[in-house]
Amino acid sequence: MKDAVSTPDNLICPARDIFDTASVDARLTEALASAGSDHMAVRKAVVSVLSQALGHGRQVIADAFAEHPFSARPTVHAYSWLTDCVILTALDVAINHMHPLATPTNSERITVFAVGGYGRGEMAPQSDVDLLFLTPYKITPWAESVIESMLYILWDLKLKVGHSSRTIRDCLRLGAEDFTIRTALLENRFLAGDRQMADHFRKRLWHELFDGTEREFIEAKLEERDERHRKQGGQRYMVEPNVKEGKGGLRDLQSLFWIAKYLHRVDSVAELVDVGMFTTEELDTFAKAENFLWAVRCHIHLITRRPTDQLTFDLQVEVAERMGYCDTSGRRAVEVFMQDYFRHATAVGDLTRIFLTKLEAAHVKSEPILQRLFRRKRKLKDGYEEVHGRLAISDDKQFLSDPLNILRLFEEGLRTGLLIHPDAMRLVSANIQLIDEDMRNDPGAQKLFLDLLLKQGNPERALRRMNELDVLSAFIPEFEPIVALMQFNMYHSYTVDEHTIQCISNLAQIERGELVEDLPLSSSILKEGVNRKVLYVALLLHDIGKGRDEDHSIVGAQIARKVAPRLGLKPKEVDTVEWLVRYHLLMSDMAQKRDIADPRTVRDFAKAVQTKERLDLLCVLTVCDIRGVGPNTWNNWKASLIRALYRQTRRAMEGGLEDLNREQRGSDAKRNLRDALDDWPAKDLKRETARHYPPYWQGLHVTAHVVFARLLRDLHEDDIAIDLAIDEDRDATRACFALADHPGIFSRLAGALALVGANVVDARTYTSKDGFATAAFWIQDAEGSPYEAERLQRLRDMIRKTLKGDVVAGEAIRSRDKLKKRERAFKVPTHITFDNEGSEIYTIIEVDTRDRPGLLYDLTRTLANANVYINSAVIATYGEQVVDTFYVKDMFGLKFHSEAKQKALEKKLRTAISEGAVRAET
Repeated sequence: MKDAVSTPDNLICPARDIFDTASVDARLTEALASAGSDHMAVRKAVVSVLSQALGHGRQVIADAFAEHPFSARPTVHAYSWLTDCVILTALDVAINHMHPLATPTNSERITVFAVGGYGRGEMAPQSDVDLLFLTPYKITPWAESVIESMLYILWDLKLKVGHSSRTIRDCLRLGAEDFTIRTALLENRFLAGDRQMADHFRKRLWHELFDGTEREFIEAKLEERDERHRKQGGQRYMVEPNVKEGKGGLRDLQSLFWIAKYLHRVDSVAELVDVGMFTTEELDTFAKAENFLWAVRCHIHLITRRPTDQLTFDLQVEVAERMGYCDTSGRRAVEVFMQDYFRHATAVGDLTRIFLTKLEAAHVKSEPILQRLFRRKRKLKDGYEEVHGRLAISDDKQFLSDPLNILRLFEEGLRTGLLIHPDAMRLVSANIQLIDEDMRNDPGAQKLFLDLLLKQGNPERALRRMNELDVLSAFIPEFEPIVALMQFNMYHSYTVDEHTIQCISNLAQIERGELVEDLPLSSSILKEGVNRKVLYVALLLHDIGKGRDEDHSIVGAQIARKVAPRLGLKPKEVDTVEWLVRYHLLMSDMAQKRDIADPRTVRDFAKAVQTKERLDLLCVLTVCDIRGVGPNTWNNWKASLIRALYRQTRRAMEGGLEDLNREQRGSDAKRNLRDALDDWPAKDLKRETARHYPPYWQGLHVTAHVVFARLLRDLHEDDIAIDLAIDEDRDATRACFALADHPGIFSRLAGALALVGANVVDARTYTSKDGFATAAFWIQDAEGSPYEAERLQRLRDMIRKTLKGDVVAGEAIRSRDKLKKRERAFKVPTHITFDNEGSEIYTIIEVDTRDRPGLLYDLTRTLANANVYINSAVIATYGEQVVDTFYVKDMFGLKFHSEAKQKALEKKLRTAISEGAVRAET
């Protein structure tokens, strides 16, 4: 029986090195002789010999794979062959040693098949072993004993076995009812047993189950694929993709092969060329993608020692290292690796599209019912025709006679709303060299490209398809380096090229009037009118400098200076595009990393922007850029910051920068408070307006002034007054505190909030003339949302306990400030800067470092211990990176001008960061 499977020659290393049959047999014979006839003793002896052989074989395969980390096919075949050897040995022992039959009857026959992935002869290190035990009639006690004994051996070997014991009739009945079972049966591979029964089984499968049910099988597999993609996020560019189940993953390739096998009875992918499904080049693409994905999956299994297929952040770093990727200028090894991954995933998507259209052409895959009912022939331009509801090319030769037809194809697709036929896509891909320097400089081509962006209302559709077919990077060669370029961080949800297309999609949505409620400011700016050509081109090029050593904004501006004229922009438009690309992060940084209540912030920003035209363009570009980062990146907090900065800057531009003065703001704030508290006695109002220093009036909105006035009205020295309210406009909870002032108050409040898991996004503290501290913190929960009303009481209790000293924040935080394992792969260098120009009164300390729980508390405690007074803090989080900006003065109320003082303070902050980082990872 053990001779049923021959020794293959397509393994990662010699078969005998993996499983030395002669040696194992010799040891087994000796062990069985010692065990005698006791079944438990036999089982124990067999497991001992096979366990050693299995461990040795796995190690040999793993070592060979480590030497050749891209040799996936020979590796998965090796794991499958090793499993065959173990299965056959266990079966042989069960039949010939544990349950021997001198004269078996016709019903006492058994055939063992490998099914599913194991049936294909493909196994990752932690794959399941799927077995089918086939019997001619109802299972006999002998067969039941054989199967049970064999399974116990396999389970003792810690193999994950999926098994079923069935008759041929059972298989046909269950396969007809369940497509998962039917798919497993499709990939059956004879291992051992009755060969005649195996052949009879296969014939009946094809004649009674598979033949004539092609359409229903294909529909089921495609429906299953869509559901699988939906569960995995529906995106080919998920930053932590599932190598097996995700879009563009192994299961997509396997689904294609299942359908092809069901339709054409092919036994290998190579036969897809013979049946006309793929060209030789497409087959090569299939093989390369499959090999790469299998390699990644095998490395994941070897690292985790578990059957996991999710390529998490921490695994990405390890897999890249195992596969020999190295850091390059401007890019980490893991980013180079993930770019390769996404390019293969994209290739899988292209192959799927081609394959499915071939099925449609053969009328095997049914067209959606609604599409059939409401189909009406569209009027197409000359040279095009509609085939199976898709835009096709009538005459290939005529189409290729003019390179501009490549761009016209996408234009016609947008104009008619038709998807492009895969044969047309194939033609474009095969002749991409027609897009040369002459075509790029052709005014007609430039106009066609700009029209794709500006005229049809949904440019993202054309850009995405052009990107997938390499047309975009052929027409703009500078775009090629960012195709499938992953940014290894927790902030960006997409690759750089997909992020760019998402940004343009957001802009098109605003233009179509779909986001008026969500983005009233951007919608009104576009309604008033901007240079759309400049805005679209700037968005297309804003991140084109990424993946290089230098600052991507500076490199991108230099590239934009070359590319924009080639797209047909006038010199003045080119200047504006270059400026927008160079400063595309300016508004976001000013709004999120600076205190926009400080007049100097608005004044500096207005001076940098200079004109209302630039302000409008930069505002819309900034909004689209943030929204294009990921589905949950944009929120009301960011919206309120951008809106406030835009409105204050526009007011300053229209009324003059001199209007931005602190005295004016203070007077307005006091007047607004009097209006809001018009029921208060004049004496109380006078006391309230006189008790605060000027920064208090300039730094808070009247709503906060009203809250503090009420908290302070009857406050005693030993009291702590707390007001918690949901600030829906900002997607945050506003926490206001009034209490007797003392050193380190900011730090203690930050500690109290850290203990309840609150993320501080903005904070400011002030000291009144009569010795009270007023502090306002804007906080969010772990999901970036305001705290729900029912959680506010617990928040209030914990804050009160910490401020009273019942809970010591420093000690309590130590057990909670740990990083999750998957997040430890991210390394963020620490940068600390001191700025004495950005504010008239304060030194601005900007700390850019790795985020972690309790970081703000560590930083503020360090500043407090150094006798630094913190007026306000602005916190901007970008995934695992955080920028904490503090507006501070020394103990004498002066700025930190001394370089020696700055260096001493920086050293203390760096020590606090590094000590906390060590604590977070232990």
